[in-house]
Amino acid sequence: MRNKTKAQAYFTAFVMLLPYIISFFMFFAYPLAKAFIISFQEFSFLGDTPPKFVGLLNYKEALTNKMFLDSIVNTFYYSILVVPTQLIIALILAVIVNDKVKFKDFFRTTYYLPTVTSPVAVSIIFLFLYKTDGLINQILSHIGITPRNWFNEPSFVMPAIVSVAVWGSVGFYMVTFLSGLSTIPDQLYEAAEVEGAGEFTKLIKITIPLLKPMIFFNTVVSFISTLQMFDLSYIIGGSDGGPMGKAMTMVVMIYRTAFKEFNMGVASAMAFIVFGIIFILTLIQRKFFGEEMSY
Repeated sequence: MRNKTKAQAYFTAFVMLLPYIISFFMFFAYPLAKAFIISFQEFSFLGDTPPKFVGLLNYKEALTNKMFLDSIVNTFYYSILVVPTQLIIALILAVIVNDKVKFKDFFRTTYYLPTVTSPVAVSIIFLFLYKTDGLINQILSHIGITPRNWFNEPSFVMPAIVSVAVWGSVGFYMVTFLSGLSTIPDQLYEAAEVEGAGEFTKLIKITIPLLKPMIFFNTVVSFISTLQMFDLSYIIGGSDGGPMGKAMTMVVMIYRTAFKEFNMGVASAMAFIVFGIIFILTLIQRKFFGEEMSY
């Protein structure tokens, strides 16, 4: 009787998990395996030509494609600008709204709102703000700075995209830092105050060391997010990557290769190269932050 009850429990659990298992294999495992196979084939959705095995030729073509290599440089430039900027701002905002300030809930909500706003809508808003006669140039002209066409100048298109990305994502990392701050015992700060520690000392000696697991989490998530950046780059720069290709990112290049040039084999190879880059960087970050991620 007991074994029958146990079998029924396992069967019930399996039935409850079945929708997830089916969707996992249908929408993740199978496409991933199929893309990996295609990365070794000459494959196109157009025409009746059957797929042809070409070995590592697609990977060689991807790694010798100047536009793809430039997109890697552009993406790393974007990541280097975005990750530290948004994490530093998010940590400062989290520390501020975690303190005993008036309208704390209002500020938390306000800072988080851009995170739930559609990136497409955000991009369109900033396209108008960064126009030659837009609000930002009007403000800059009043302080003696020459107006610029930010999204059409090679030197400024990526920093302009970075500002949009930071504005739109800093709220998410602020919330995750707040969750980490809520686990730090108040007694530690009280003991530090008794010893005469100021706010900056408490931040350096208590807050940041105890937030190490959350800093690691946010850094990894932020790097992965920036290396996969597509929407802002595509909306602002298009599939050609904007002025002189300076807004071209790796994912936009994959999209261009797959759906504009219809070269699915090379596009799949590019996708797995990007996966390899993200995987290696995650391991490096884990090594940098150390093995112990809890306190």
